[in-house]
Amino acid sequence: MSLTEVDLRSALAERGALLQGHFRLSSGRHSDRFVQKFRILEDPVLLERVARELADRFRSLEPTIVVGAAVGGILLAYEVARQLGTKAIFVEKVNGVPALRRGFALSPHDRALLVEDVLTTGQSMRETVEVVRATGASIVGLGVIVARGTMGDAGFPTHALLELPLQSYDEAQCPQCRAEEPLSDPGSRRA
Repeated sequence: MSLTEVDLRSALAERGALLQGHFRLSSGRHSDRFVQKFRILEDPVLLERVARELADRFRSLEPTIVVGAAVGGILLAYEVARQLGTKAIFVEKVNGVPALRRGFALSPHDRALLVEDVLTTGQSMRETVEVVRATGASIVGLGVIVARGTMGDAGFPTHALLELPLQSYDEAQCPQCRAEEPLSDPGSRRA
């Protein structure tokens, strides 16, 4: 059974993943809304459905490997790869620099599908793209669970299961900071 945008939005709402308040995003920007991706990733049945949708979207492009960014992309990459019958690896930071570790490798023969849980500024994915391209592997596409923003013209097919554009601000322009509202910092990466 196909997972529609309405189904995904409902699943996020039911699991308390769509938060309202004053948040510092992983990008460092501030927003009045936050998507807690781990409400999807902690549920194996929902994650399987989400991953199947992403895998089906890119199956015809014949990826040979799925690449995610740590931390949220690890589980998603694994499950999308399982659906595609390929391997999964992830990019993580080493002394603040994105890299392949743990013996992970790509070759120029690889056709990488990149996956992301929540895309806001696209910084994590741009870093992942740089790591993958440095190996000579080709990128066949980018699959995203929730897109809060865009990566711009990535140069390869992209697909988000749920478009959820949310406004965000630099700290200096944040209306909630000016109103002295308490700030929550639930993100997993710092700019």
